[in-house]
Amino acid sequence: MSQVKYILFSLAILSLIGTPYAFADQCYECHQLWEEGDEAPSVRFKHDVHFQAGLGCSDCHGGNPELDDMDEVRASKGYKGVPTEREIPEFCGSCHSDPTYMIKFNPSLPTDQLEKYRTSIHGERLLGKGDTKVANCVSCHSVHNIRSPQVPASTVYPMNIPSTCAACHADKDYMSGYHIPTDQYSDYIKSVHGVALLEKKDVSAPACNDCHGNHGATPPGVTSISAVCGTCHVLESERFSHSPHKEAFDAADIPECEFCHSNHLVKKPQLYWVGTSDSALCVQCHSEGEPGLETAAGIHEALASMNQAYDTASALIERADNMGMMVTDLKFQLKDVNQAVIKSRAMIHTFNVDSVKAVVEPGLETARQTEDAALGKIDDYYFRRKGLGVATLIITILAVGLFLKIRSMEKRKAG
Repeated sequence: MSQVKYILFSLAILSLIGTPYAFADQCYECHQLWEEGDEAPSVRFKHDVHFQAGLGCSDCHGGNPELDDMDEVRASKGYKGVPTEREIPEFCGSCHSDPTYMIKFNPSLPTDQLEKYRTSIHGERLLGKGDTKVANCVSCHSVHNIRSPQVPASTVYPMNIPSTCAACHADKDYMSGYHIPTDQYSDYIKSVHGVALLEKKDVSAPACNDCHGNHGATPPGVTSISAVCGTCHVLESERFSHSPHKEAFDAADIPECEFCHSNHLVKKPQLYWVGTSDSALCVQCHSEGEPGLETAAGIHEALASMNQAYDTASALIERADNMGMMVTDLKFQLKDVNQAVIKSRAMIHTFNVDSVKAVVEPGLETARQTEDAALGKIDDYYFRRKGLGVATLIITILAVGLFLKIRSMEKRKAG
């Protein structure tokens, strides 16, 4: 093999094992020699999106990558070295804020992250007040090991975002100077959102950034929290906005959704939340004799009847199914009843009894029809069982009679 062929063959092998900078980037070559451990930048960088896009050390840190003397590299044109915490946003933004440059790598990637960050609570504290403890780009995305958000190993993959934020926000000592709670993560993992995301692995469930934003992170205030929740819970938000509670909450400067549902510890709504019992949420504001409690009692009664109708129909279908009866069509009907249950709960946010009943009454009718059909299946089972018993008895009598007849004939023949 000629020398040229040997070099080409070697380059091909090296490219396959993932070292494209071994000959072109002296930074990478040297750092591999003296850096040790899995966390060394030269090791981590192999998994980085920038490495995979064909970028090298000098594309971020500047300098001449062909030089092998560190002093010469530092003295070369454009050398930036390691940025300080305060410099990091501009450091990353030098590329990520340039649409012309970024379109070559990922046309769908936004280029307004830096502008959003400047308006965030993190950006305002870092860039405006010099607070280097707040989050910057590498705090969330990591450094030299930046992965695509679609990759499960990424620090900003949906299921990893809560723990990424919690790295700071759940640390009491680290957060002590900010006078904000540090129980957000412990509450979130017990909430309906946290269970859906972290236990059921539903990546469409909201994580921290879905409510607080990501690059423009800010704590939702009274005026924004309903809009945040409304991005997913559209129907509930629309109904609440036309309800009598909307004006009352705004006048009292009360956060809307959060007041009843909490924020990080959002629990599955329960029937007892609405009503007049001591455990109901309504009694926190409304007193006995007020129209508000009368409305709450009416809504509770309507919802309770809908829930009871669903439970009854479901139990009858299960009973018929266990008897071996064909109940496929009834199970489909039961889904319609369940939809009525869901819609009736959503109508709570109108805080109007008639609006709730308008959904409940058709649902109750569907439930009654389903119950009747299920009872019909059960009756049919017993009818068939009785018929089988009668038929078995008749057949048995005939068999015995035939047996006796044959015996009688045999005796006559023998005599």
